[in-house]
Amino acid sequence: MIAEPNAASTLPSQKENAVHDETVPESPTQNGTCVRNGNLKTPREKRKVREQCENIRRNSPASRRVSQLQNGEVVEAVTLFEVVSMGKQAMQSVVVDWVEAYKQDRNVALLDLINFFIQCSGCQGMVTAEMFQSLYKKDVMQKMTETFDKETGLQYKKFMAYPWILTVTWPMDMDNEDYPLIRTGPYWKKFKANFCEFIAVLVQQCQCSILYDNYLMDTIISLLTGLADSMVRAFRHTSTLAAMKLLTAVVSVHLNLDVNKHNAQRLYEVEKKRLSGKRTSYRLDQLERKRKEYEHKLLEIQNMMNAIFKGTFLTRYRDVIPEIRATCMEEIGNWIKTCPDAFLNDSYLKYVGWMLYDKQAEVRLKCLLGLQGIYSRKELVSRMDLFTNRFKDRIVSMPLDKDHEVAVQAMKLLMLMSQLLSHGGDKVQPKGGKFGASTDQLKRLIHFFLESELHKHVTYLVDSLWDWAGKFLKDWECMTTLLLKNAEEAGEALSDAQESALIEIILATVREAAEGHPPVGRGAAKKILSVKEKKIQLEDCTKITEHFIMVLPQLLAKYSTDAQKVANLLQIPQYYDLDVYSTGHLEKHLDALLREIKDIVAKHSDMSVLEASSRTYYILCREEIAIYSQVDCARTQMIDELMKQLNQLLDCFWQKEGGFCMDAGEISRMHSTLRRVAAFHNAHDLTKWNLYDKTLRFLVFETEHGSLPVLIILPALQCTYFSLLWQLAAVSENSPKETLFPLRRQLRHFSQICTCFLHHKEKDVREKAFMILCDWLLILSHLDSNNNEDAVGLLGYLPNTELQEKLFSFIQEHVFMDGEEEKKDLAEEEKDEACKLDDLHKKRSLLAAYCKLIVYNVVEMTAAAEIYKYYVKTYSDFGDIIKETLSKTRYNDKIQSAKTLILCLQQLFQTHAESQDSSNGVDFSSPSFANIKELARRFSLTFGWDQVKSRESIAMIHKEGIEFAFQGATGGDGKCLPPNLSFLLIISEFSNKLLKPDKRLVITSLVSAVQFGSGSLHFRDTSRYSYLQRYITEPLACRGDKWQPLVWYRNSLLSNEDEQSSVLGSLGEWPPVGSSKTSSFKRKLSNGSVPETSQTEAGSKAPEQQCVSQLSSAAGKSRKRLKSQEMHLQEHLPFLCPGGMRRRYCKDEVKTEDVSEEGPEDTVEDVDVIGTDQDS
Repeated sequence: MIAEPNAASTLPSQKENAVHDETVPESPTQNGTCVRNGNLKTPREKRKVREQCENIRRNSPASRRVSQLQNGEVVEAVTLFEVVSMGKQAMQSVVVDWVEAYKQDRNVALLDLINFFIQCSGCQGMVTAEMFQSLYKKDVMQKMTETFDKETGLQYKKFMAYPWILTVTWPMDMDNEDYPLIRTGPYWKKFKANFCEFIAVLVQQCQCSILYDNYLMDTIISLLTGLADSMVRAFRHTSTLAAMKLLTAVVSVHLNLDVNKHNAQRLYEVEKKRLSGKRTSYRLDQLERKRKEYEHKLLEIQNMMNAIFKGTFLTRYRDVIPEIRATCMEEIGNWIKTCPDAFLNDSYLKYVGWMLYDKQAEVRLKCLLGLQGIYSRKELVSRMDLFTNRFKDRIVSMPLDKDHEVAVQAMKLLMLMSQLLSHGGDKVQPKGGKFGASTDQLKRLIHFFLESELHKHVTYLVDSLWDWAGKFLKDWECMTTLLLKNAEEAGEALSDAQESALIEIILATVREAAEGHPPVGRGAAKKILSVKEKKIQLEDCTKITEHFIMVLPQLLAKYSTDAQKVANLLQIPQYYDLDVYSTGHLEKHLDALLREIKDIVAKHSDMSVLEASSRTYYILCREEIAIYSQVDCARTQMIDELMKQLNQLLDCFWQKEGGFCMDAGEISRMHSTLRRVAAFHNAHDLTKWNLYDKTLRFLVFETEHGSLPVLIILPALQCTYFSLLWQLAAVSENSPKETLFPLRRQLRHFSQICTCFLHHKEKDVREKAFMILCDWLLILSHLDSNNNEDAVGLLGYLPNTELQEKLFSFIQEHVFMDGEEEKKDLAEEEKDEACKLDDLHKKRSLLAAYCKLIVYNVVEMTAAAEIYKYYVKTYSDFGDIIKETLSKTRYNDKIQSAKTLILCLQQLFQTHAESQDSSNGVDFSSPSFANIKELARRFSLTFGWDQVKSRESIAMIHKEGIEFAFQGATGGDGKCLPPNLSFLLIISEFSNKLLKPDKRLVITSLVSAVQFGSGSLHFRDTSRYSYLQRYITEPLACRGDKWQPLVWYRNSLLSNEDEQSSVLGSLGEWPPVGSSKTSSFKRKLSNGSVPETSQTEAGSKAPEQQCVSQLSSAAGKSRKRLKSQEMHLQEHLPFLCPGGMRRRYCKDEVKTEDVSEEGPEDTVEDVDVIGTDQDS
């Protein structure tokens, strides 16, 4: 709030000789008083001052004028801050009315504006102002201070806002991290835009009148400069943003004045050149006065610009807050681009160059964006030579920046700079005819891709250049012409590596143009295309189709023997607009394409080529398009030939019963044919060719005899799998039950074969069988046969316990154990790096397939406990997969997931305990125990920072952990050590994830002697509570080191003495009233110190009473009965909060003495600490 300037408004810090009490004339509605902030001691008084100052301001003439804005109707008066918060609609009219108010009473209006800036900073204090008339007092600026008054708890900032000295007063607890500019949410984001818009509108409305009165701008600039020098972040950030936007608005005024000045000068010159008889001296004088007026205004504007730049920018562009630095860099980029005559020189550019080295990515990004705006204007580049030479190396290094967005914008800036520099010289017409220039650029791009050796993913190279060289990258005619050139042409043909790279570039550009989305890893999500972008995308698809329909068959014919090139080229038809074939009468080109694909299938057995060919047939053979019959006929013809070839090979292969042909050539041909059939069976239904019986024979023979070559087993296994999948897909709602029994037998038989192959002697067969079996179980367990319940009941299948054990044994043996053996094998170091990566990829695929079974509840979730054991040990190879599994299972069932985690830790602990000497107990310093604790810590980190979200899971972990820790405890005298007590050290890693009320309940559960009801933390043997209760209250010296885990676990739950005292208080362990004087203590309101006792008293106390007496004062502070909190815990944590818990009251009285020690002792009521808020 802001108070009108008054002679009475003198704070203690204002009683200096340099400050005069000459005031602005008071408003008629003012009461003639101003409250001294030094007397504000209570919140009620502060609120009264704010209301009083608000009434004074609202009763001012300016406020009354604002209240009559709409058609003369009186509406509720609002402040400028509220207007800006409401939005841009009312802003223009309010600014106009403020200008009118300023013209009538500039002091009152300016105070209103000053209050606006203070409120925008989030300050809820008040501002007092007094006039400063003496300009010659040397010690005035020395008295401009920012201090803290310890008596009132208020912060004062006193600074000059000529012609006033302003004193801003606000509470010391003003949150520096919460003010309008940094608050989250759409409302506050809109507020920032409105705040900037208000400043621009204000300058725009004032540029024709009061902007040059030597009063308004001087005051605003002084105010913002003073606030920008504050130690309070809110003031500094808000005033810096306002000053920068103010300078931007003033720059716009400068541009308009400069244009008007030049126009007036031209008119003056034209008028002066007229014949002397026709010209009038009055016209010349008028133009001359106008021109001088513009020059005078320009001079004033330049002074304002210099004042803001030197007063705010130079002190804040190196601010410790990155948001402030980023604001300065963003605005100086706008100034240089908008007004290059004034700002485009090395005196201003150097700041942008220096901040390219800033540690914060946000600041570096603003610098790059500003430079892009400058380098995008060719007329400005010639004046950037010195800057380019000085900071070129830094800009070149920034594409390797650790921040993704900075690296992208740096690359875009370098592209701009390179384009401008390449066009700087004389343009020479390149040789080569129509595609000469594009051909040269293509060759340079291919050379860069091959020679850089940064990576082999051309997709990301194309994506990086797409925004800047999209027209060049869409020149597919040039690319295909370069590929189809003959080698005889002198020096024009590409090498084999260059041709492969160019084909990859063609495929990447086609994909980018057709899909319109960046590749994986570029951008957070799929890009939402605008109407214009969608139109461009459709045009590109049409262009791709029309060109490659004719060219692709030629390219396939030329490279038909090269598997890699053919596999890439065959992916292009999936981006076709297939209707062009029929609308353009291009069926002959379709026949040519189908012929080439058929020849390629006959030549190749590489799976990438065969799968690409199968996918092309699948895309072309859609029933809804006109070319379906033509493509279906060609597909059927090709598959008939494949099946005929397979039947011939089978007749030759099976020579007699129980034997097969061992000829290597026959085996190779059988292998190639089965691979072709498997590739097409994946995407096309080949059921009518009865492929299942033919391929199943191979698998049955292998299970019985075990002598088939691997080259035949693998494709036969795939073909059988695909055959059954197509039969499952064909099950309809009306399928009779009788037809489902044979299919059920086939499904079970195939599952048994895959299970048998898990122990095959060949590694490839084992891995393929495991992958197929995992996918097979996932499909059968989630079967949805077109709402046919009989089919689901008959065909659905879940693995039994034996099969689940076999699956995990396979993972343990071939994923985790193999990895450990390889690390120990010295010969592994000499293994080729590519082979290592390939083996790791296979292992990751196996583990991911098994984890999917856990996530989708095909395998019991408890099986994940065995996987979690390897989380830390194999973190570099499989950590992401295990962590994702943990996340998905937690999303499915939080409680069961928590039980799985604690089960994992329990199993590891038991294994560790069994390996130790039983007489010596568990060794805490052993590496295996440290590994278990580290695993528990990693598990704890997966719960994140949201303790409320993970509350139930963490509570369940502690419940299960406590029960496990006290398993096997016998006897009620407290002398029997539980065998698993050391497990408390492990679950203590989860203590920091518990909420404070839950910590108290866990501790209460540890020490309570009450038998809890069902659904709560229930211990079977209540006798174990006796020694826990006694141990917690007895001195630590009475216990041995073997009981330390209990102490450590308890300490991990007690974050402060208040919580510790609350636990003791809940047990009713306060000492008796008459036993000693320890129950009486002094309580100071000022510092809340702990009471002191004499050494004699301390020495006479029992150890238990000493502990209680030290904590009694802290416990005495908690007096509230928070029954609602207990009810909330019972509602949300039924397994942790005692179901039938009765409120326990401390029976002993705690006496307190007043601070003055004069009043009688107050008897404190019985204190219930369970569930009490210790922070109150």
